[in-house]
Amino acid sequence: MRVCRFIYEDMILMGFHTGDHVIPIDHAAEAYSRETGEELLLPSAESLLDLLPPDGGSYEAARELDLWLEKLDLIAKDELLIPLEDVDLLVPIAAPPKMLFLAGNYAKHVVERGGATAERDETFPYVFMKPAGTTLTNPGDPIVIPSVSPDQIDWECELGVVIGRPCRHVEEDEALSYVAGYTVVNDISDRAYKPNPKRKPRERDKFFDWMHGKWHDTFCPMGPCILSADVVSDPQALPIMLSVNGELKQNASTAEMVFPVAAVIAFLSELMTLEPGDVIATGTPAGVGSATGVFLRPGDRVRASVGPIGTLENPVVAQDDLEDDDA
Repeated sequence: MRVCRFIYEDMILMGFHTGDHVIPIDHAAEAYSRETGEELLLPSAESLLDLLPPDGGSYEAARELDLWLEKLDLIAKDELLIPLEDVDLLVPIAAPPKMLFLAGNYAKHVVERGGATAERDETFPYVFMKPAGTTLTNPGDPIVIPSVSPDQIDWECELGVVIGRPCRHVEEDEALSYVAGYTVVNDISDRAYKPNPKRKPRERDKFFDWMHGKWHDTFCPMGPCILSADVVSDPQALPIMLSVNGELKQNASTAEMVFPVAAVIAFLSELMTLEPGDVIATGTPAGVGSATGVFLRPGDRVRASVGPIGTLENPVVAQDDLEDDDA
């Protein structure tokens, strides 16, 4: 089951994502009642978490509705479908309490960036955060190249994990039962940001230059939907790909993670309480632009996908061009 948020006829709606179309939840529920004579209780909800495991109040009803839709004949189903070009997709979680990102969780990516790899039992997950309010970017909305540092803006396709219930001090073998579903995250990164070129060097400059390069506006596209956790038997068996202008840049598998999803959740739950709606981006595989010196430019189009979740697509624009348009 893939669920999404979108704008249609000036209304924010929730629905099923089919790949090329969406089906509004309320339209599907009305059709179900007409055809079966049974009322399916799907109370109006503001969050996709209500439709997802493990604790969504409308999860069972949403799953039954999704299974019913799959059995419809093409003519009946076609009456419910809305083409993606007629809607504006929104980030699946409007305001995540926390957005947590892993650095260096694919060994080949560490090597291509000039680092040395370590075995899992010799290290621990490196985690950083992004400000949700300004970095989150809807599918189809532009990634903005910042005028303050425009020359080395990079892509990073990642599997996003959406937490579904409060999670604290969990064991790795229990961790996946706290997951609501999975989405696609593009962890856009500025590889060259250096505040104040005339600065006096300090010991931690390199670390904070790296950190600040993660925080520019629009640097976290997310979507196009959430794939419910109950249909993902193994989150470590998903293909992960990214292309720029149709040219394949990243082509890997989540099996290549140093720390698998369950281990990441267990580790984080020792540091903090994970809350429903938290999003964990689990790191990116090899194939980033900095490995070859090729970076994003205005006019580019980026397509990121992970397994059966779907494709997250965003154009790239320059901040200066946007400001000229607003003038």
